[in-house]
Amino acid sequence: MKKKTKQAIKQTMYIVVGLIAIFILLSIFSEDREPMVSEEVLQYKPLVEKYAEEYQVATHVDVILAMMMQESGGRGTDPMQSSESYCGQIGCIDDPELSIKQGVYYFSETLKAAGYDLELAIQSYNFGKGFISYVHNTAGTYSQEAAIQFSKQMYENAPDKSIYTCLRKEAKQYNACYGDIYYVQSVMSYLEEINSSN
Repeated sequence: MKKKTKQAIKQTMYIVVGLIAIFILLSIFSEDREPMVSEEVLQYKPLVEKYAEEYQVATHVDVILAMMMQESGGRGTDPMQSSESYCGQIGCIDDPELSIKQGVYYFSETLKAAGYDLELAIQSYNFGKGFISYVHNTAGTYSQEAAIQFSKQMYENAPDKSIYTCLRKEAKQYNACYGDIYYVQSVMSYLEEINSSN
């Protein structure tokens, strides 16, 4: 009788330990995790390094890769989505190398204009350099609130609001549909992932 009880307890313990192990594994590989940096982005690392060296931002290669992940996931012919900074309109770049060259150049320019405030430079890549002037004349440094206020102001003053879509439901609630008000947070989460895999 005692032997059977001990066996039952042992079996129950094995089941409990097994269930705990399954629960831990499920939580590690849960779908709630941030999306991973794509192979498409990582394949462009040598080109990013080349132009980062040329434009003196070699210490920010991983930041640029994280920005590319946020911009396009490395897909398409304009992976840095840098057409607007190149020709003033969307879709004029159809060569990935030109996209990267222009994207790295534009990032280097925003970084200088932002006084090397990295978050301000990153958000300005998305909003345009007008955001740098806005921040310098108001908050002084990058903040989430400054991004929301700038986006809201730009959206309210836009002659044609139909060209903007609220990328996130939070942006809609703030009526801040110009650009991506959470661009910095998204880029930083990809940067963390790149840094942890280096």
